[in-house]
Amino acid sequence: MGENSFAIDVAAIRDRARQKMDQGPVTESYGRDPKEVIAVLNDVVATEIVCWMRYSRHAISASGINRAQVAAEFTEHADQERDHAMRAAERISQLGGEPDFDPATLAQRAHTTYETFADDDLEGMLKENLVAERIVIESYQEIIRWLGDGDVTTRRLLEVILAEEEEHADDILDLLGG
Repeated sequence: MGENSFAIDVAAIRDRARQKMDQGPVTESYGRDPKEVIAVLNDVVATEIVCWMRYSRHAISASGINRAQVAAEFTEHADQERDHAMRAAERISQLGGEPDFDPATLAQRAHTTYETFADDDLEGMLKENLVAERIVIESYQEIIRWLGDGDVTTRRLLEVILAEEEEHADDILDLLGG
């Protein structure tokens, strides 16, 4: 084979697979410490749950002339945030960890905060959610860079979530008229 040819020792891979079945998807070529990735993902779970709760609260409490449009957007975003949390939790489980849904520590572990506003302050709600989306976007970009090629599956999961978070920010900016 040439210098740039691809070669793989399938027999050795088969042997390792049989010897370490209890490690599930974490193989020898996994390039990160699973415990570190699980800890980071548990912070993602906390962040997404806090975002889900904030969007849900805002969707329910929003009032005023633009309530229907804004509440619908908040409800859609809340549903997606909950889905993000569940996907991150599932990945934690795949890596051999336990998803941390402990209500006592969610706010401490989340990258964003849970803010409420007067029911008629739709602009305040929109701005706070835009700030939260921007925090999440920057945080997830950093996590994605940190993961690199060490955990491609988690990186790809977060890339999908990041794209949806960027869409949320764009939606909110549109609602703000910006």
